[in-house]
Amino acid sequence: MNKFAIILAAGKGTRMKSALPKVLHKVAGKSMLAHVLTSVSEVDMTKNVVIVGHEADRVIATLPRGTQFVKQAEQLGTGHAVKIAADLLANEEGATLVIAGDTPLITGQTIDELFNYHFAQNATATILTAIAPNPTGYGRIVRGADETVEKIVEQKDANDFEKAITEINTGTYVFDNKALFKALGELTTDNAQGEYYLTDVIEIFKKAGQTVAAHVLDDFEESLGVNDRVALAQAEVTMRKRINHGHMVNGVTLIDPATIYIESDVTIEEETIIEPNVTIKGNSFIGKNVLITNGSRIENSEIHSNCEVRNSTVEGTKMSVGSNCGPYAHLRPGTVLSEEVHVGNFVEIKGSTLGKGTKAGHLTYIGNATVGEKVNFGAGTITANYDGQNKFNTEIDDFAFIGSNSTIIAPVHIGKNALTAAGSIVTEDVPEDAVEIGRGKQVNKLGRAKKMPHYRGQ
Repeated sequence: MNKFAIILAAGKGTRMKSALPKVLHKVAGKSMLAHVLTSVSEVDMTKNVVIVGHEADRVIATLPRGTQFVKQAEQLGTGHAVKIAADLLANEEGATLVIAGDTPLITGQTIDELFNYHFAQNATATILTAIAPNPTGYGRIVRGADETVEKIVEQKDANDFEKAITEINTGTYVFDNKALFKALGELTTDNAQGEYYLTDVIEIFKKAGQTVAAHVLDDFEESLGVNDRVALAQAEVTMRKRINHGHMVNGVTLIDPATIYIESDVTIEEETIIEPNVTIKGNSFIGKNVLITNGSRIENSEIHSNCEVRNSTVEGTKMSVGSNCGPYAHLRPGTVLSEEVHVGNFVEIKGSTLGKGTKAGHLTYIGNATVGEKVNFGAGTITANYDGQNKFNTEIDDFAFIGSNSTIIAPVHIGKNALTAAGSIVTEDVPEDAVEIGRGKQVNKLGRAKKMPHYRGQ
């Protein structure tokens, strides 16, 4: 049986009070629309169609390559939004999912179960419903004696008996595709809003004697539709719990999950330990047996097995097996640490590659540098790589020893086994095996201190 999906993403989202289209607001680092598309992609779909409208070009720009879309020039209701997909879907045989782009918590498993229930009931339409702890404001599902749906009653139209019903409409449906588009052709705007309501097709099916089923969600939280910033925060909390739970089930230790923020696209392997107040964002990968300590922030980085990140910021960086950084290190985009590299406290690295076993223990800046194996950086070393207009590269070969407080003014090349004396300013290449001393000669003026303002005598 063919399966299709129509994702509704045309609304402005007035209650968000934002210039950003509602469906592009992010939950756990990914737009709500992207979450819906991910869940839909987990089901074997024949065709997906996204309905765009408000700020259409901005929404289209976020769609995965090859995604089909239709522009809704005027927002005339959910029924109208689905109807304009007719050119792409109306003649197809199969079942069609209709889902809102602001429901980021609905999972692929739920969508798959909804389709299976729809087919098992041989229904013309199946509504995804949920049991709400407080159903106020939701459309109620009124069932008949045979448990099929009689009607959906909105809050404002419900009598006292109907208001007591706790089963609510989530706004997600599966329809027989041809029956759906036939019924859409019968919709009118004879209502207070002057819009075409998708829910009206349920009444059309019932009058025609067709079966309308309802599949109840196991988890009410999945049904959340985000219409304002309060609901957005609720979705964030739920998604965060879900993500963290998944990592723990997969063998990751989260010392205090409530304080750990991990975005949707992060991969973490087993036996890794993450302490409280850690943030991991973007397309980050964390390997096995990694320790990430309190207060660290990691974004779009690869941290391979047996690494340690101690209270540090790691951005756009690759840390190879057995390397470590921190505390208070800052690894900036373009940094590559080879195996067993040590980057210590208050060290900043940008756009540089450090070879196996190299060490920069403290108070050092390395920018735009290619560094060999087992190089040692003394405290206070900097690569002066920027002249105010252009950036220049530094090359440091294997086993070089960079003395404390060296200033390496790029472009410069320091050879294998070379040494720079502490306090040196390096402006020229240093040959292999050479000792570079680039500092002024010390002069002692005997007794001169007695004439200085600071002098206090014996």
